[in-house]
Amino acid sequence: MKYMVSWIERPQGSPVEYENAQKRILDVFSQWKAPANFKIELFVVRVGEWGGHMLVDCDDPVAVHKACSTFPAFEFQARPVIAIEEAVRVELEAIAWRDGLKRD
Repeated sequence: MKYMVSWIERPQGSPVEYENAQKRILDVFSQWKAPANFKIELFVVRVGEWGGHMLVDCDDPVAVHKACSTFPAFEFQARPVIAIEEAVRVELEAIAWRDGLKRD
């Protein structure tokens, strides 16, 4: 299953608290290793913000949850996603099925 994981930094308080939080985040991140079943396909940061997106292929939602829980300074969203080709294929199948229904 593929997940699009997005995050934004939680409000921290004063400018000094933000600076300290950023140092801690980078310290934790520099030591973090993705689990073996966690294939990162895309990992980007939004320009000018303290947040980003990661497209990950992982068969274990618990591993995704654990990765998000590792960085409590961020608010995370992890949404299952599918390739556009698959989405279009099944949408066309659904339309064809609906079009085949009897009308009263």
